Amino acid sequence: MTTATLPDTHADEGGPGWIRRNRMTLAPLMFLLPGILFFLVYVIVPIFQSFYISFFRWDGLGEPSYIGLANYQELASDPAFEVSLWNNLKWLILYLLAIPGGLFIALFLNQTVTGIRLYKSLFFFPFVISQVVVGLVFGWFYAPSFGLLSQVTEWMGLGTVNVLGDPRYATYGIIGAGLWPQVSYCMIIYLTGLNAVDPEQVEAARLDGAKGLRMLWHVILPQLRPATFLAFVVTIIGALRSFDLISIMTNGGPFGSTRILSFYMFEKALSEYGFRMGYGAAIAVVLFLIMLCFIAYFLWSMYREEKGAR
Repeated sequence: MTTATLPDTHADEGGPGWIRRNRMTLAPLMFLLPGILFFLVYVIVPIFQSFYISFFRWDGLGEPSYIGLANYQELASDPAFEVSLWNNLKWLILYLLAIPGGLFIALFLNQTVTGIRLYKSLFFFPFVISQVVVGLVFGWFYAPSFGLLSQVTEWMGLGTVNVLGDPRYATYGIIGAGLWPQVSYCMIIYLTGLNAVDPEQVEAARLDGAKGLRMLWHVILPQLRPATFLAFVVTIIGALRSFDLISIMTNGGPFGSTRILSFYMFEKALSEYGFRMGYGAAIAVVLFLIMLCFIAYFLWSMYREEKGAR
């Protein structure tokens, strides 16, 4: 008499059978794997490298020399770093105007009116053009001899205004140029968010008598929290890394008054003034920590709101 043998449940462990049973889990992971690898190699690893290099004196070619916290101690007494830090604070505060600006333009473009496609194209246009082109256009706009701004102020009897040549106004002029495409970016984010707004909630609120600002504040904005978070993150990142506009419009001038941390980092690490990789890495670390604090605070605020809503 032959005895029946039990099937070996571990025979195909890790083999084709196991892959077949877990394909619903493996498929998205395989699609995500290339993106995760690129993120690790080009984002996470350089962050840790920046922290490491900031403790060295290094010109990028020779042997690094360990100096501990000397780079950070030098930053504390560097007047150019202080100017860059204050300019970054101005960028952060004024750049946040792009969020309400983008929201109200998105609310306008979400209406059904004649010619709305033309309006959408006009407001979308700044987003698709390069920041270099934006810098050139606003450089001509601010030009004291032939710029449109100077012509308008002269027509008003105020004389010509040299925005980019005056240390008092140059930073604000560049921020104004940066806000033009940033408002368009936030507008696109909010237009996408408005498509996900629940029409039944809007209709119920309308039946209850809500309209105008009450409708916006109590019904629309709570449903736009994910869009607001995304707009906040991209605006903060845009404010902290606006290197290209400064490089094109003023190159850090006049007299270094328009430097921000990203531009000063470039000057110290890679331009003709420096090749001080360790010092540039220390500036990059400060910039990263500022960005991390802002984004972490907003994430924590959203988490508390979501927890309270439950």
